[in-house]
Amino acid sequence: MSYSVGQVAGFAGITVRTLHHYDEIGLLAPGERTYAGHRRYTDADLDRLQQILFYRELGFPLDEVAVLLDDPDADPRAHLRRQHELLTARIEKLQKMAAAVEHAMEARKMGINLTPEERFEVFGDDDPFKEEYAQEAEQRWGNTEAWAESQRRAARYGKEDWKRLKDEGDDWNERYVALLAAGEPPTGEAAMDMAEEHRQHITRWFYEVPYTMHRCLAEMYISDARFTAYYDAMRPGFAQHLRDAILANADRHTA
Repeated sequence: MSYSVGQVAGFAGITVRTLHHYDEIGLLAPGERTYAGHRRYTDADLDRLQQILFYRELGFPLDEVAVLLDDPDADPRAHLRRQHELLTARIEKLQKMAAAVEHAMEARKMGINLTPEERFEVFGDDDPFKEEYAQEAEQRWGNTEAWAESQRRAARYGKEDWKRLKDEGDDWNERYVALLAAGEPPTGEAAMDMAEEHRQHITRWFYEVPYTMHRCLAEMYISDARFTAYYDAMRPGFAQHLRDAILANADRHTA
């Protein structure tokens, strides 16, 4: 028995576009075709798709999934150990953030004013823009107009402003992780639209980001291990995918 692309998409809870993408990159080629050229998936194809989705949910990039499924010498245990480490780190981060939120709630209930350091514990300990990097950032960009503008704006923000900024960032992160989970390519419209939203978020809150500057930021996300770790802790491959999406978006708007 074989199944149409629509049927398989319904079984797996994914989009037809995702199945087409898997076929285009050689990750899941349907075992049969109709005389009209339409894709038909066999039971063996469904088994492979199940494995693909399993590894994808664990956070593996699609190119690594292909290696795992096609290389008989590949050891999936090493990849699982890495994923376990990432998940453990994520759990620890969420626990710290939950504790910080509880602390802030308790302080508000008791009428206690928190120090600036205590207020921003909710942002987590691995944010690359935390105070520990402020001095380095000033040394690198302190003489630029972008730095001066970001300092002027930040000085005007109150607690609600910082909360809105964080909520916007968290929402964008969640949607980008969902985009990665769906297997969207960085050169696709969905990823490029997210990259454009990323550029506009920085422009709206901190400083004007032309596409040339956005390209520089994108390269920093993979050249600086701290930024890479920050994004990849949310999902492996996040930093590289975002970098590629930003470059594709810049090309789209400046071609």
